[in-house]
Amino acid sequence: MTVRTRLIDTPPGPARVHVERPCTDRRGPAGRGSLVLGHGAGGGIEAADLVALRELVADGWTYVRVEQPWRVAGKKVATPPKTLDAAWVPIITALTRGRWALPRPLVVGGRSAGARVACRTAAQVGADAVLALSFPLHPPNNPDRSRAFEAQAVLAAGLPLAVIQGERDPFGRPDEVRAALGRAPTVVGVPGDHSLTRGTAQALAAARAWLSTLVE
Repeated sequence: MTVRTRLIDTPPGPARVHVERPCTDRRGPAGRGSLVLGHGAGGGIEAADLVALRELVADGWTYVRVEQPWRVAGKKVATPPKTLDAAWVPIITALTRGRWALPRPLVVGGRSAGARVACRTAAQVGADAVLALSFPLHPPNNPDRSRAFEAQAVLAAGLPLAVIQGERDPFGRPDEVRAALGRAPTVVGVPGDHSLTRGTAQALAAARAWLSTLVE
């Protein structure tokens, strides 16, 4: 599996993308589409779930992990949401244009804060669907500060949405997500907490099953 890295200029600074494409020879899988995921506010693309989903390349998906400018710059704390969005939009634009443009359908998403960014900007970047890993529905012990409206924006745009959530996630358990978003999205509970480190195999299986529904 070959990973190609590329720097993309954005208003907050350069971002780094790690692109893995499926085999294109006759023995390899046919291209099925692209999955572009961002990392959380407290970590990078080495998160267990983001690494586990690299297996989707074997299914024919082009898989891209995005490092936000703050991470590329070596900072330990994520910048404000508006800054994250300001970087994400030109990143997706750069990835979907030119000779090496990513194949469709284009599924955007990420884990935690990265999922929020993808939800807020999905319609703007022309995404076909959104995959949210550990969507932070609310801060721990503060359910009144709901961020459901960010995920609801995806549904309002008529886009498919899948949420893969740890059964013990203090930022919102699967049942809380279902109650907040209704029946429209696919919500899958997996073992573990917000990190999903205990449920990587289940997260991969859930992502694989949902993605297959987009290309049938």
